[in-house]
Amino acid sequence: MKKIVLSVSTYFIVIAGLMTSLSVSDVQAGIRQYSADIHTSNWQLSNASRLQCTLSHQIPRYGEARFSAKANRKLNMEFELDMMLLPDNYSLAEVRSVAPNWQPGSGSRTLANMKLHKQFNPSLPKKVAWTMLNELEQGMSPTFYYNDWYSEQDKISVGLSTARFKKAYRDFVGCVGNLLNYSFEDISYTVLNYQSSSDKFTKASQRRIEMIREYLSLDPDLELVLVDAYSDSYGGRWSNLKLSERRAEKIRDYFVQNGIDVSRIEAKGYGEKRHIASNDTTLGRGKNRRVVIQMQKQ
Repeated sequence: MKKIVLSVSTYFIVIAGLMTSLSVSDVQAGIRQYSADIHTSNWQLSNASRLQCTLSHQIPRYGEARFSAKANRKLNMEFELDMMLLPDNYSLAEVRSVAPNWQPGSGSRTLANMKLHKQFNPSLPKKVAWTMLNELEQGMSPTFYYNDWYSEQDKISVGLSTARFKKAYRDFVGCVGNLLNYSFEDISYTVLNYQSSSDKFTKASQRRIEMIREYLSLDPDLELVLVDAYSDSYGGRWSNLKLSERRAEKIRDYFVQNGIDVSRIEAKGYGEKRHIASNDTTLGRGKNRRVVIQMQKQ
């Protein structure tokens, strides 16, 4: 039998190699990694309208990451991690910006901690969401680290891939910049006022109904639009009732002309009923000459 003789230097190289492979195995055994590789990574702009913009990213075997912004008076943004397996108890996930493998010297940094609530998808607010998008744009990978709630010795790593991100992100930013600067809540209950003895709106109310028209033309989920019109007590009671009915019908027709199904609109005129101010002053009568528009969504 021949003996294999190793030099001292060769011996240490072999031992070092074995130790390295063992340490790598230990790390891989203690952490479960989820992320899309360069071939499967995809970013998609969905819900692209003037009401909502969503940028989504599929994470194989784990779920979906979503950045969303909605029409509002203020710029807003939210990140949601839609998990296939929801958390089973409360814990925290560390959010880190990690350099890709081909940039080993770039290091990583902590961005935030994300709360994991039992049986809920975790989310992050505007500032952190925008920071994550900025990191992705610079080629970094926002990654979430947390302990498995069934085995505290096992750690889970969930990374967002930068592959195919930039074009979808440009489209997303363009969509966000085109969102309406008001929300459904801003117009779901609206009081409009009329000029005296007329079915013409005041200038402020005309601008308001244009906002409502624009929103209705974009939102297919409206279930019901209630239009209730009222008058002041200036003039005869019968003529005021008819005037309020005419005002309600005019608004109903206006909405129908802008694509709202007539079956989803209820329009009524109440004349001098339900005054909200005194009719003894010009200001009070102006408040009583009104139409109340209420909208409900599915």
